[in-house]
Amino acid sequence: MPSTNPTAASSIASAAALRDHFNGVILPMWRGPGFNAALKLPHEALSAEDHRPAPAQRYRAMACARQLFVFSQAGDATHAQVLFESLTHTFQDTRHGGWFYSVDGHGAPLDTTKDLYTHAFVLFACAEYGRRSGNRDALDIVHRTSALIQSRFAAEDHLFNAALTADFSTVSGTPVQNPLMHLTEAWLAARDATRDTAFEAALQRLAGAVARHFVHAPSGCIAELPIGTPDNRLEPGHQFEWFWLVKQGGAVFEGSGLAQAMPRAFSFAQCHGVDRETGGVCASLDEEGRIKESTQRIWAQTEYLRALASHDDPAVRAALPRQMELFQQRFLRSQGWFECKTSAGEVARADMPSTTPYHLATAFEALPA
Repeated sequence: MPSTNPTAASSIASAAALRDHFNGVILPMWRGPGFNAALKLPHEALSAEDHRPAPAQRYRAMACARQLFVFSQAGDATHAQVLFESLTHTFQDTRHGGWFYSVDGHGAPLDTTKDLYTHAFVLFACAEYGRRSGNRDALDIVHRTSALIQSRFAAEDHLFNAALTADFSTVSGTPVQNPLMHLTEAWLAARDATRDTAFEAALQRLAGAVARHFVHAPSGCIAELPIGTPDNRLEPGHQFEWFWLVKQGGAVFEGSGLAQAMPRAFSFAQCHGVDRETGGVCASLDEEGRIKESTQRIWAQTEYLRALASHDDPAVRAALPRQMELFQQRFLRSQGWFECKTSAGEVARADMPSTTPYHLATAFEALPA
């Protein structure tokens, strides 16, 4: 029965409008002009006005994986299968194992760095595709890539290095927050797709490590760099993203410290990182809560919507209808979206990357229906 609560009805109507725009405008962009039919890979970005792809200099495995997730979630089994086959045929390193970071405009390996962020998204996308399609090869990749991450990327105290050389012999990037967050997201998806309790154990170890090394005690926020690193920063968008992930994990994160920290992190990020007038979420804060970078990136706005929608406090959720309206007015357009804006509302990035639909899809799925 439809809700008689005006606030709930407003939320449902606004969420429906966002989903209609996504299904009617965004998805067709990436089936059509955003897709290189010859290489069977998504272009890196499209122009805002005419949806023309930028000259192809590279194609990233992470971008292909994100599009695989988007079209799997959207129920487009045909396009998802094409993306899955392209991901596996184009980006797998058959010599050393794992996945290339990128290929060039002709599909040949370009950046052969072994990047944790990339591996996490391959795992995440294959879990979603495998869960929805029943493709056993995809679920096999989930297990193999997870095992590789745990053996090859391992750092001290259950953390994972951000990057290694192509043959995994040398660490080129030590642990940082963002890849660890997306590994958390990927293992949650793998747990749901496979029902394998090994993923819960891996999540528990990683959550404890993140709490020990990245949680900024005064605010509860998860910092971008290990605590104590000079000139560290707190990204409001990532606090909202972690808030959602920890909530989704439920009992898995009990005792890790994250479940206790994230409500405080949400409040800190909302208080210091969200413009009260425009609803815009800034890029980063310092550890005192002062704005460090004021650029407003669309992904941070979507994470705020998702966190609001999932918050347990009705008083917090009451802000959702207005926030959806502000988001639609400020960041969506008839031809697509605005990727970045200044705090004054000026366009700071004009093109539309192929990676952004993932953020839109995950946020809109969490909104009221």
